[in-house]
Amino acid sequence: MRRISCLLVVALLFGLAAPAWAAGPQVGQVAPAFHLQDQNGHWLQPSDFHGQWLVLYFYPKDFTPGCTTEVCTFRDDIAKLRKAGARVVGISLDDVKSHAEFARKYHVPFPLLSDADTTVAAAYGVLASRGDSHYARRTTFLIDPQGKVAKVYEDVDPEKNSAQVLADLAASKAAG
Repeated sequence: MRRISCLLVVALLFGLAAPAWAAGPQVGQVAPAFHLQDQNGHWLQPSDFHGQWLVLYFYPKDFTPGCTTEVCTFRDDIAKLRKAGARVVGISLDDVKSHAEFARKYHVPFPLLSDADTTVAAAYGVLASRGDSHYARRTTFLIDPQGKVAKVYEDVDPEKNSAQVLADLAASKAAG
């Protein structure tokens, strides 16, 4: 029994297992609230998107290869996403200045929110650590027009995430 406890502690320390309290919202639950600043200094919260689908995607860090691929894929699909009735918002732990530079360099037409104090990433269960540094795990939440989580995409492929969301939006329209 002692050996299992030690292994669990080691796994938690190295991020190999997530504690139960780190679980984020599940499908059907109301999405956690947030009040964060975007790359332009505007403050946004879930009520700003009420009545619309919201694609809320968390990513580890501005200017890294996977995150650049993901933001550019969402950027390239923005017209299709808007036509499907969805708004897109990216969140990472980077500060507003970093988001402004990232958005400017890659012509990002949607908000990138700064969660520098990690509270929103923690509320969504995507906060991770490596050594002394924290980051948001690459996870996307599709939130319905009533503010409930409709789908959770974990460990997403940055190139395919936007297409997955578009397919699920189309399926929800066909079903509803």
